[in-house]
Order: sequence, then structure tokens, then C-alpha cells
Amino acid sequence: MRAFVKGGLAALLMSALASGAFAAEAGPADLAIAQSLATMLQSARAVISTNQERINDPALGDKGLSGAAVLEKAIANYRQATGRDPNTIDPASYEGRLIRAQMDAVVEVMDTNQETINAKGKGFKGFIPATFTRLVNEAFEARAGKEASMKFTAPPVLIRNRKARPDAFEAAAIRDYLEKADWPKGQIYSAMVSEEGQERARIMVPEYYVPSCLTCHGDPAGELDVTGYPKEGAHEGDLGGVISIGLIPQ
Repeated sequence: MRAFVKGGLAALLMSALASGAFAAEAGPADLAIAQSLATMLQSARAVISTNQERINDPALGDKGLSGAAVLEKAIANYRQATGRDPNTIDPASYEGRLIRAQMDAVVEVMDTNQETINAKGKGFKGFIPATFTRLVNEAFEARAGKEASMKFTAPPVLIRNRKARPDAFEAAAIRDYLEKADWPKGQIYSAMVSEEGQERARIMVPEYYVPSCLTCHGDPAGELDVTGYPKEGAHEGDLGGVISIGLIPQ
């Protein structure tokens, strides 16, 4: 599933973290940390989204999108969305450790992919927001270990990368809650579950298609998009994906 190909901060803000309207299963601290992590991921992805034309410009070499440069822009987006500076979060706290692991993951992914991003003479690089999101989540989980998990998934019919397939919990949450016509748009779904003998807070942050997403996911259904996948025929406001977060209950 791929979204926000050209969307900027407006797409970030539209991805709908509900303010105060949560499924009352995980505790307030867990939901606040999940919201913080989801917003940082969206803030960084928005930088990649707004720079897609630059990334795919075959005449331009250095795109100016080093890890440090992207993180700086992501932090600015995060501040705008939350009113907080992530650097001021206590680094010894659970949230502080996770948000720093996430920011370090953003830097790692960008610095590792500089050769691809800066390749001259090549147009479409394949370094799209969905790819960036997956790589950042993988780098984050490598740092977080058993402390937390993050994944971008979607309704099964929208999955294009097998690594993004929802697990049993995610599939049920999407089917039984997030996809229902009466589910309040933007409301987070959460539940406390037992995994490998440990209690976990599982938190699902829904995201919805904005106009920029429909370049690849809209009409006409079946037409191949720029990446070679058939479009899904989606419409603005449809559920397009979910940021799935697992936390140690606080």
C-alpha cells in the first residue's frame, strides 16, 4: 500500500490522529506514546512525499536529502503537528528512547540510500513514501528490540508488499472496526493482548487516502501506475492504511 506520494504536511495532518477519541482498551500513556511515534513517522514521510519530483529528477545529482536534512524537516513537521520539540522529550523515558530510536532510523535510511536517491540519468528511483516507511520501521524495530514494534499495514486487498500483510490481530481490527461504516473517521483502535507471555498494548492508527494518493491508487481501477501495479480504484477518504504499533504497557 502506498500513500501520500506528493502530499505535504496537509496530507500528514489529514491522516487523522483523533484528538481524545480512542477505543478505551490501551491506557492514556500508551495512546499518547503511540500518537507521538505515528506523528513522527508521518512527519518524516511527508518530507519524502513532497520531494518525490526532486528525487526522481534525472538531471539532478545531490538532492540535498541527507539523513540530517530530512530529520531536520521531519522535526519541524512534528513540532507543527504537536507543538512539541521531540528533542526535549526525556531521553531516559520510554517515549524518549523510542522517539530517538525512530529519529535515528530516519537518518540511517536516508544515508544508506543516498546512492539511489542521487543517481543521475535515472528518473523513477522507486524510493517512494511506502518504501521509506517500511525501511524506517524496520530500522526502528532493530533498535527498539522487544520494547516496541511499528509496521505500516492495510486492508488485505490493498497490500502490495508481502511484508506489509496484516497479522491476525491487525486483520481483525481492520475488518471488525476500522473498515466499518459506523467507525468514527480517524479514531484509533487499541487493545491489550498477551503475546509470548507478555502483555502488550496494540494500537492501530488509521490513515485515509488524500488526492495525492489517488495518482497510484485511484481510478481507473486496473490501470498500471508508475510502479507497475494496478490501481485499486480508491477514492478520497477511503481507508488506505494503518500504522500498527505495539508497546509495553505504561
